[in-house]
Amino acid sequence: METSTNQDPAVSMNGASARIVENATFTVPRGSMTALVGPSGSGKTTLMRMIVGTQAHVRGEVRVLGQPAGHPELRTRVTYATQAASVFDDLTVRENLDYVRSIYGLPKGRRDEIVEKLGLHDHLNQVCGRLSGGQRSRVSLAMALLPRPELVVLDEPTVGLDPLLRRQLWDLFQQMVDEGAALIVSSHILDEADHCEHVLFVHDGRVTHATHDDILAQTGAESMEEAFLAVMEQ
Repeated sequence: METSTNQDPAVSMNGASARIVENATFTVPRGSMTALVGPSGSGKTTLMRMIVGTQAHVRGEVRVLGQPAGHPELRTRVTYATQAASVFDDLTVRENLDYVRSIYGLPKGRRDEIVEKLGLHDHLNQVCGRLSGGQRSRVSLAMALLPRPELVVLDEPTVGLDPLLRRQLWDLFQQMVDEGAALIVSSHILDEADHCEHVLFVHDGRVTHATHDDILAQTGAESMEEAFLAVMEQ
């Protein structure tokens, strides 16, 4: 039986391929925030699904927290917030969060903590189906963050959010990293990649991994948006 330790990286791929993604090889360390960027249709969603273990017919090696991706042990250690909000529309915000809380055996205080951090207090008794798209996304994100996961994969979590809440979210993400979690954040807002120490560029199924500072130095760019354009042109 395989066991994992805190010395294992958050994600390790070696020659991994599935659908459009070809021969991805990289390592994401624990306690880090990684931006996942690339044009539409480049393979970002496939890569995220490979990491969380929901992508079929994966070739090569994909290990997460020391275990093969999708291993049953990872169900309480890895969470994935898709771009489309994953909520029960006929339940209130409180009921959605309490449902997840009951699955993980979490105290009420943990729910209240996440509600406060994501600005959901005024919406607790509202039915999710009647919320705006941005509000539903916040509820979905809250459900993903409730169990204090060791690895969080987020697909464009700031879409539809106002600038103030977006900044608060990045502060929350950084706090999670400081506490030892690893975050992989897909975003079409390239400036948001400046919050991340590591960057995964995906283009036509090819995955390039580098640190934020190395990418800026290699491309001579002053921002991640400039660096992204330079990498795409190469």
